[in-house]
Amino acid sequence: MSRRIDYYDDPDAPAPNSLVPSVNVVVTNDADDILMIRRTDNDNWAVPGGAIDLGESLPAAGIRETLEETGVLCEITGLVGTYTDPRHVIFYTSNGEARQEFSIVLTGRAVSGEPTPSDESREVRWVTRDEVDGLTMDRSMRLRIGHFLSAAGKPHIG
Repeated sequence: MSRRIDYYDDPDAPAPNSLVPSVNVVVTNDADDILMIRRTDNDNWAVPGGAIDLGESLPAAGIRETLEETGVLCEITGLVGTYTDPRHVIFYTSNGEARQEFSIVLTGRAVSGEPTPSDESREVRWVTRDEVDGLTMDRSMRLRIGHFLSAAGKPHIG
C-alpha cells in the first residue's frame, strides 16, 4: 500500500522534487462541528483536500476534493490561510515523489450529504472543536486547524 510520510525540518527528509498546488477545506455544519477524515495513507486525521487539477479553480477543487473524500457537498465561505513552508516535505512511497508543501486552506459549510469513507479516507465524521486536540494528526494539519479555531480574523500567510 502506498504511504504518505510527512517530514518537518528533518535533515533525513528527502530533497523535494515537486511542488503541487493543493487545497484543504475546513468544513463545518450547523452545529459548528468540523468534518474530518482519517487518511488511508498514514492513518492520521485531517480535513479533506488534495491537488488542484489543470483547468480547475481553487474553490472548485476544494468542493470536489471534499465531496470525493467525504461524501459531503460543501460551499466555500472563506480563507484560513496559505501554507508554503519549504521545511515541510511530503514523501509518497508509491512513486518517490517528495513534495514541498504548497497548500491553500479554505473554509466551507456543509450543503448536503452524509460522511462516507472513500479510497482516501478510512473514517469520516463530524468532530466537535473540543475533540480536535485528542486526534492524531500531522504537525502541519494541527497548525492549519489551530489557525481556523483561533479565528484571528486575518488569513495566515506562510
